[in-house]
Amino acid sequence: MARQSISFTKPNDEWLKSQIENEEYSSKSELVNDLIRQARNQQVQIDWIRSKIEKAEKSGFTNDSKEQILAKSKSLLNE
Repeated sequence: MARQSISFTKPNDEWLKSQIENEEYSSKSELVNDLIRQARNQQVQIDWIRSKIEKAEKSGFTNDSKEQILAKSKSLLNE
């Protein structure tokens, strides 16, 4: 695993420490890695939605219903 040195603002550092004190995470590294994983998963969903919007804009319409688009976006959250 790559080793990094990063600095946090005081409020962010205090929040990180509180998560560890509450035993949500065992270390700052574990917490930061989890936050990055969550951001990456969100980016997958954002990219999928963006591609659907671009496709719809280019074609003038989409055959997917609002419910289908919502269901697909929710399924991406669970991956």
